[in-house]
Amino acid sequence: MLQAARRRFVNLLLCPAWFLFVAATSSAAAEPNSLTPEEVADGWILLFDGESLFGWKAANKADWKVAGGAITASEGEPGLLVTTSQFGNYVLKVDFRSVPGGNSGVFLRTGPNPGPEDVAGKCYEVNIADAAQSEFPTGSLVQRQKAKDGKTAADWQTMEMSADAGHVTVKLDGTMVCDYTDPKPLGRGFIGLQFRSGKIEFRNIKLKPIGTKSLFNGKDLTGWKTFPEMASVFSVTPEGWLNVKNGRGQLESDAPYEDFTLQLDVFSNGKGLNSGVFFRCIPGETMNGYECQIQNAYKDDDRTKPADCGTGGFFRRQDARKVVANDFQWFTMTLHADDAHMAAWVNGYQVSDWTDRREPHPNPRKGLRLEAGTIQLQGHDPTTDLSFRNLRIAELPAR
Repeated sequence: MLQAARRRFVNLLLCPAWFLFVAATSSAAAEPNSLTPEEVADGWILLFDGESLFGWKAANKADWKVAGGAITASEGEPGLLVTTSQFGNYVLKVDFRSVPGGNSGVFLRTGPNPGPEDVAGKCYEVNIADAAQSEFPTGSLVQRQKAKDGKTAADWQTMEMSADAGHVTVKLDGTMVCDYTDPKPLGRGFIGLQFRSGKIEFRNIKLKPIGTKSLFNGKDLTGWKTFPEMASVFSVTPEGWLNVKNGRGQLESDAPYEDFTLQLDVFSNGKGLNSGVFFRCIPGETMNGYECQIQNAYKDDDRTKPADCGTGGFFRRQDARKVVANDFQWFTMTLHADDAHMAAWVNGYQVSDWTDRREPHPNPRKGLRLEAGTIQLQGHDPTTDLSFRNLRIAELPAR
């Protein structure tokens, strides 16, 4: 009984809920452009790190820049700053501040350069404008639905937008101002920040994928294929975690996936252990796919110098720009694959952003593979001892 009690106490220390409690008692709220532990555990990711335009690209010649912890533009050509990733179904939160008389917006499921005629059928424009400047006041879906009581204040405001298949909603400072169902729903698309007229600022840009389905039941390996001839041993722990120990090997999903957002929690029970999540794998072959690395070691006491690609980097393609996770602590990884583009977040912070520009090839080791493939979890070597939980995936709808 004493051993059981000790084990429960250790599990409590390893559980994110414990860290959530500690964080909550030490800080009432997250700093700007950061996530609380609760948000990380709930699947939120940051689209803006507060310091750079990593993960964004300008589609116009406005003076997009980061100033004072915000993405801002005040002059130049009207148009969008768009994410490098296309997203499907999600909840998006954005803080914004606009000068009086300004006119800008947030675009959902958009192309990089939408024209005025596109907002009625090829994207969703959530407007930021006073009623005096536009017949579609702040929070409206331009050319689709006017917001109820959509007003632009002098200081920061928060919009929460949900795009779930054809159902699009907008909340302005917590109040529902738009609830729209598209008779011709759009699929995936970029998220765009618009500059049109007057200085505009954006911060606290957060996204949560919705519509995910579980890949692991916490009881057994249903839905996964084992390879007994390989050295790795995959098992389900009494806590309901998926664990891998021993030498080289893999665990492969039964189902193939093409474009998706995958989220999972990982625990590395050793210093600098090596593993990875392989995707778009050729079924049955040995880890023949793209690899999103799991390796928390870094050099020279500098997290911007991963020792071996770094957790969230794409092995042999792009190193993580920062090692965010720690060994001996649970961390959450989000892997996003969208056509030739892929990105990863660790604890909600984007660490990689890569596009495969090689010529198409059925073998991802030799070229661009767009075909659906399996997901594989890697056992790397005899030191391997990692656990996984909360594996869930959302396949991206077609554009």
